Amino acid sequence: MYSLELEALSVYAKASVFIKEHQLPFTVEATTDRRQALQGCDVVVISIEVGDRFALWDEDWTLPQQYGINQVYGENGGPGGIFHSLRTTPPIVDICDDVVDLCPDAWVFNYSNPMTAITTTVLRKHPQLKFVGMCHEIASLERYLPSILNTSFSNLELRSAGLNHFSVLLEAHYRDSGKDAYPDILAKAPAFFEKEPGYSDILAYGLEHQAEFDTEGSTSRALPPGMTSKKAWADRTLFAHILQTYKLLPITVDSHLGEYIGWASDIADHKGIKDFYSLYRMMLARTKAFIELTVHERLVYILEGILDNSGYEEIAVNIMNNNLIKELPPWVAVEVPARVYAKGLKGIAFDSYPKGFASLLRSYCGVYDLTAEAVIQKKKEYVIQALHACPMVHSVRNLAELVDVMIQRQNRWLGYLA
Repeated sequence: MYSLELEALSVYAKASVFIKEHQLPFTVEATTDRRQALQGCDVVVISIEVGDRFALWDEDWTLPQQYGINQVYGENGGPGGIFHSLRTTPPIVDICDDVVDLCPDAWVFNYSNPMTAITTTVLRKHPQLKFVGMCHEIASLERYLPSILNTSFSNLELRSAGLNHFSVLLEAHYRDSGKDAYPDILAKAPAFFEKEPGYSDILAYGLEHQAEFDTEGSTSRALPPGMTSKKAWADRTLFAHILQTYKLLPITVDSHLGEYIGWASDIADHKGIKDFYSLYRMMLARTKAFIELTVHERLVYILEGILDNSGYEEIAVNIMNNNLIKELPPWVAVEVPARVYAKGLKGIAFDSYPKGFASLLRSYCGVYDLTAEAVIQKKKEYVIQALHACPMVHSVRNLAELVDVMIQRQNRWLGYLA
């Protein structure tokens, strides 16, 4: 059986051995007493899930389908994302309540999903908290654009914005010439992504060769060079439709994009989505934790920027909108680039966000509003209303029963909803 104490001791032991082996000037402590850990903190990092993640995820995904809701994934958006938010957000709000009480000037960096729902809720309750959501999906730009444009990533100046897992590239320039790179992206990306291996290919290769892959936040392509997909536009049939219709390059693939768009199930790569889920589950089960002296997380650079008051531009953070994207409500969390200073992050504003894509983003904002209120007010009626507002929901006859069934099955985490 899982034990928080044993896990803390295991992490502590590995870190202690690593520090000693490499003669590093650090100390490490471990505790399961949250309030003790938060005393005097400068930085708090949150990365949690509750319960059996995949068993609950399966319920988030399949139970709404039983009630006639055609959602394509069920993690961060749609009915599944609502229930996931309702489970994960309350303990994070509890952590932030303690931060406000014990170390109110601390920076809080959250890696837990559903990112937008969590960030919106926390900053609605604690608007002065230095709370920042961090997501790995932005790494796709570094993974693919150098190959598409035949240039180094360091030669590209890029800006993306939107909602988490529902974001697009807005600006792209070559640093050496100052030339707009977006026309080249639109011209070359279709031929590239039509053949690029997807998660179905990665899963098949991994099973055949007993190989493991780091796909979350990786800046490297997973399979050996030269391999092409067995399926055109693998993982990206919805992605391709957005690219063609809106002339914008999405940051992520069909599984994430499809959670927010009512018509997504019509054209998404369902095989790729299911194979990604299987691969993700398999890789997490196989992966062994280890420490190395290599920077993998952008958080390191953000903390350096805070300490140096550098003002450097970080490529993607999740913070409260406050008119950074004027097409969206000021009270929703958005994913934007930001300049990093000692006193806070200054988000980059987009005064002329593309109206077509903004309309898709706006159609989901009401769900976040009601989900945040459901958590803060502990009211089941807001959950039912959030489902009514959700673009994936086209049948409302039994929504109240769906909510009751989910609360009954997940009562340990959802029982607070009155």
